[in-house]
Amino acid sequence: MTDNPLFVSFLWHMHQPYYKDPLSGYYRLPWVRLHGTKDYLDMVEILRDFPAIRQNFNLVPSLIEQIIEYEEGGAKDLFLELSEKSPADLTQDEKIFILENFFLANWDNMIRPFPRYHELLVKRGTHLIRSDLVRTAKYFRDGDFLDLQVYFNLCWIDPFFREKDDLLRSLCAKGKNFTGEDKRLLLAKQREILGRIIPAYREMASTGRIELSFSPFYHPILPLLCDTDVARASMPNVNLPRQRFAHPEDADMQIRSGRELFEKVFGFRPAGMWPSEGSVSEEVLRLASRNGVRWVATDEGVLANSLGRRLRDDSGNMADPGALYRPYRFEDVAITFRDHALSDLIGFVYSQWEPKRAAADLIQRLTSIRRSLPGGAPRLVSIILDGENAWEYYRNDGRDFFLYLYEGLSREEGLKTVTVSDFLAHYGGGEPLGRIQPGSWINANFGIWLGHEEDNLAWDYLSETRRKLVEHERQNPGAETKNAWRSLFIAEGSDWNWWYGDEHTTETQKEFDELFRFNLMKVFREIGRDVPARLFEPILREDRGVAPTQSVRGFISPKIDGMVTSYYEWYQGAQLDVKKSGGSMHKSESLVAAVYYGFDRTALYLRVDPRTPFAEFEEGTAFVIVVSGPAEMKIACPLSKGRVPATLYEKTGEDWIEVKELPDAAAVDIFEVGVPFADLKAVEKDEINIFISIRKGEEEIERCPWRGHVTVSVPTEDFEAMLWH
Repeated sequence: MTDNPLFVSFLWHMHQPYYKDPLSGYYRLPWVRLHGTKDYLDMVEILRDFPAIRQNFNLVPSLIEQIIEYEEGGAKDLFLELSEKSPADLTQDEKIFILENFFLANWDNMIRPFPRYHELLVKRGTHLIRSDLVRTAKYFRDGDFLDLQVYFNLCWIDPFFREKDDLLRSLCAKGKNFTGEDKRLLLAKQREILGRIIPAYREMASTGRIELSFSPFYHPILPLLCDTDVARASMPNVNLPRQRFAHPEDADMQIRSGRELFEKVFGFRPAGMWPSEGSVSEEVLRLASRNGVRWVATDEGVLANSLGRRLRDDSGNMADPGALYRPYRFEDVAITFRDHALSDLIGFVYSQWEPKRAAADLIQRLTSIRRSLPGGAPRLVSIILDGENAWEYYRNDGRDFFLYLYEGLSREEGLKTVTVSDFLAHYGGGEPLGRIQPGSWINANFGIWLGHEEDNLAWDYLSETRRKLVEHERQNPGAETKNAWRSLFIAEGSDWNWWYGDEHTTETQKEFDELFRFNLMKVFREIGRDVPARLFEPILREDRGVAPTQSVRGFISPKIDGMVTSYYEWYQGAQLDVKKSGGSMHKSESLVAAVYYGFDRTALYLRVDPRTPFAEFEEGTAFVIVVSGPAEMKIACPLSKGRVPATLYEKTGEDWIEVKELPDAAAVDIFEVGVPFADLKAVEKDEINIFISIRKGEEEIERCPWRGHVTVSVPTEDFEAMLWH
């Protein structure tokens, strides 16, 4: 080993939301169980073949609790119950649920490798139309449903276990025509794998090969629990909730109870804590210190803001490596700051690369960092990301990438993987950091969890519910309120507000919205009070505006011919990020690759780029552009090659009245349509809200954006001049 290696600390953050419904006791979604069989165990088992590799794993206490309940057989979810049920006993509604939900996996990497599973997907249809499922279910025989039950659970077991385990290997070889006994043994194997997770982490930690850290119990954003007003430090113009939430005692409880559960399960007190979403503030670090936490980690953006200087240049290259690649101290807590770029390469980019090339690229980047650093003091690169969600986008669940990466790191003399505590024990906690700018690992602020109307309403509901609970305790000394506080602490978790607002969208947002509100309802029921009527109403707002990825930069006047005539004809228009606005990691394949819009002085233009050629769309598919503003209008465009009929309708009462046919609409390689503002009854400065509905008959297949709308302001004569100004 070289005398001056670059130390590399990987930290894999293992977390799932708390899916247990407080009213029914059922798990609303199955992802703890399924990620448990696919991601948690193999991530540590693979290290057994690489004795030189050291890793850090962060386990969220609420995840540990859910894994244990599944392992012990106490956890139930509808997906599991319908997997266990005999196909002959399935009701019509249960069959439709299975057809809709048992293909929730990455189609390329988890379904296509199994020919029979892919055959069933094609038989169901790759573009889901829920009203067709009643008809489709008639063509699925009991054997089809049994094979589907098996494959949904089998594909969520890591390929490594499918290769090494006799039962799983035999099921893969059998391929089809599974029996009820096959399924029973598979589900028992699933539970067996879940039961191996905690012991494997405990055993590997005892050898020093891995270090385990923890997070606050229910994964809350600690700085916001301490004081929601802290958001203004990194977001001066943010809209705050009407009611200020300032309860550092709750943050302290989340840390303390999380540490206690960890210690109970693993038998030792963890030295490190990953604050949920890397969210830190000075008050949070003081709480961590009082709870015996010796190190925390967060993002390089927080360090840049705390130092008051940029760490990267305009191209994203590291301009000050000496500042990032070392730990710091705030009071007596050491802090490591993750390399955002390297972490995101693993999380979002390398999955599209050939595994050997991806591993070599990461190693090359690390060796380049080593060469860029001055000699002398040991340096530490922190790579931190989710430990479960990325791998379904990798071939073979990421195993090939890890084999190349760990083998390469084991041989590379200038690089040495290390646990955080080992590095700190040998080389100290670094220089003091004079101040900590509050922030998270996302944009170094708290915009995901606070500021939007939905986010702020959730905080207001949380504040009011907490106030009623405290009031009840004051009026009823000695009353039993343990379960009420538990539900309140669950509602303080970060996962609910992750899905409120514009930033993220999933088909299961309703589930998250209900779980948040149900936990607040549980508080009122536990203290014997009527549940406020507003908690029965969704916080989600369908009519919200969605910001484009790229805003309008000037007038456009595209040629409406269904082709990209010139790159520049849409260059100054706006672009909507379809992935961000259109679904979660388990979403079915989208029909749409991109959406653009823009305008000139007199007309609005829309463009839709399909993911597959229009010729492959099902017969009867149409684009319907729904417009609200001065008038409620829609433009119906049945798809056909070349010029498409585009008809403008206006809503009068409950009826849609045809207004006129629009001459400017075409679909060849792309779909384009232009409509004069005058036809939309819109004048200067009017706001027009738009979304695109893709339909087959009366059934909506897809919507862009997934929720809400984009807003276009009718331009004034001096619009472009004002942009330049």
